[in-house]
Amino acid sequence: MIKNICKLLTIFVLISGIANAASEQYTEVRAEHILVKTAAQAQQIKKAIDDGGSFEYYAQSYSLCPSGQRGGDLGYFGKGQMVPEFERAAFSTPVGEVSKPVFTQFGWHLIKVLDKR
Repeated sequence: MIKNICKLLTIFVLISGIANAASEQYTEVRAEHILVKTAAQAQQIKKAIDDGGSFEYYAQSYSLCPSGQRGGDLGYFGKGQMVPEFERAAFSTPVGEVSKPVFTQFGWHLIKVLDKR
């Protein structure tokens, strides 16, 4: 009986810890992005990056945003500073990963998340 209670308590503690970690809220994201005109171009670049291409190279070569000259670096930004679609993607993409193509009023973006704090 005591062993079962201990097992249940252990499971509860583990689940609570996972839930707390998952709900951790970040207030800022540091990201790079690539802005292009079409979904097809964004998907092609995403595939090239997933296959080992340099995000920074593709940002410098193809991005329509002036940040492309800096490898797409946007620095840190907080909630409410970017258009909602971009913000949602940036805050939900894990650190070190590149988002799927995201459409905004400006075009199609690929977002590489560098840090969250």
